[in-house]
Amino acid sequence: MIRINNIKMPIDYKEEQLQSYIKKALKLKKVPEYKMVKLSIDDRRRNEVKYILSVDVVLDNERDILRKVHDNNIMSTKKEKYDLPPYGNCKMEYPPIIIGTGPAGLFAGLFLARAGFKPILFERGMDVEERTRQVEAFWNGEKALNTECNVQFGEGGAGTFSDGKLNTVIKDKSGRRTAVLETFVEFGADERILYINKPHVGTDALTGIVKNIRNEIIRLGGSVCFHSKFVDYEKNDAHTVRVFIENEQGRFDILTNALILAIGHSARDTFSMLYQKGLKLSQKPFAMGLRIEHSQKMINKMKYGDNPKYDTYLPAADYKLTHTCEDGRAVYSFCMCPGGYVVNASSEEKRLCVNGMSYSGRDGTNANSAIVVNITPEDFESEHPLAGMYLQQKYEEEAYRAGEGNIPVQLFGDYMKDVPSTRIGSVIPRIKGKYKLANLKSCLPAYINNAIIKGVLSFDKKFPGYAAYDTVLSGIEARTSSPVRIDRGDDFTSSGTVIYPCGEGAGYAGGITSAAVDGIKVAEAVISKFQKM
Repeated sequence: MIRINNIKMPIDYKEEQLQSYIKKALKLKKVPEYKMVKLSIDDRRRNEVKYILSVDVVLDNERDILRKVHDNNIMSTKKEKYDLPPYGNCKMEYPPIIIGTGPAGLFAGLFLARAGFKPILFERGMDVEERTRQVEAFWNGEKALNTECNVQFGEGGAGTFSDGKLNTVIKDKSGRRTAVLETFVEFGADERILYINKPHVGTDALTGIVKNIRNEIIRLGGSVCFHSKFVDYEKNDAHTVRVFIENEQGRFDILTNALILAIGHSARDTFSMLYQKGLKLSQKPFAMGLRIEHSQKMINKMKYGDNPKYDTYLPAADYKLTHTCEDGRAVYSFCMCPGGYVVNASSEEKRLCVNGMSYSGRDGTNANSAIVVNITPEDFESEHPLAGMYLQQKYEEEAYRAGEGNIPVQLFGDYMKDVPSTRIGSVIPRIKGKYKLANLKSCLPAYINNAIIKGVLSFDKKFPGYAAYDTVLSGIEARTSSPVRIDRGDDFTSSGTVIYPCGEGAGYAGGITSAAVDGIKVAEAVISKFQKM
């Protein structure tokens, strides 16, 4: 294949223009077979926004073509191909058990099922259809919080109620990242995620994709069990572990030669149980902060400029902002949701946290993003492995009190003045769940509040209006990543056991794609150890 990089096209380009470019670049008379492999937006010059494309071209005489062209943007390339590893030599007497059906658990389960291992997946929450009904009923005030099935727990994991962002900074020499994206497309995602620079799926599309992956695992001989909570384990012998599960019928146990813990970053009761059982856990840095809302039209104008064509030809604008305070504390935007909603993402009684969510069209009135501040173990005030988790819980309780059980909301100008807000300005909050005007200063430690103010004021220098008085804040954003790492070795097992910590909850991922990739890595570790079942 021949790859052509750095193709600049107007935002309203037609396919004929791209075809003409390819012919001219390769000195061809006919349009060859080609495929888009990358599309990004160049918005460095406002009002002169362009698309930057890369395409792969298939030709019989590639060597002859490359001899004729002299362009650093034109080169030979090969398609990345992902392959499962060869099987190992150990006999698997009992099938793999996977705890959790977030991206790590689902992808570990799918790839193990494809290798013939018939995994059993246990999920404490509900299937994605019933889970969606439960969550929406909670947001609408029709039902109380279900601590076992909510934005954090249930089929699809926390990522199901998010923007479904699939971009990641991980390297992909192995082809795993590409395999993740191709799997999403296979089970229902728009194929554009294979080439757009910042791929996203959207909450509405993710629900169907998750269901399709589950059904494929079952078709291949695996099992997926809902309302089934992992509550304990014990070592049976050197090669097996006994897993205890509670469901609506009671408590039962099951043996396995490979226990994959894809528990998610919010499984706090499970972290506590694992610590009490002696599994090695360690502290891990994370970040906390608030959600910020602006008009999406304002963000579009800030990012792209004021060309009328942009509304037609460009997607809702996103952004990524960072600031370093004088004391070295980092402030940055996180999980930015164009055209999205702030959602009540609580999972525990009398503790409150928020997240951001967009549907696939990203066509909501507001843009929202977390503005978060880095927290290191030095801030935990304890050397206990779960100290970061306890810190999260402490401030989620403060947020619950500040909003009297609802999401506390405050205007940025009032936040700077440290006074409760009493009105809403030009930005109307777009929030899933009830909210209440309050003072957010009590919901976070002073060093985070101070850093957020400095960060937002700094961001205003790049995007004038970002720090407007009536910019809407809500809180708190406490679940950016796991505050705990379940230690594992080079063979992906923990403490010389047959336990495989996996994904974001175990501290080895930071988003949907990286969690799915880690699920594939753990599946590979199991496949490489055991004979085919």
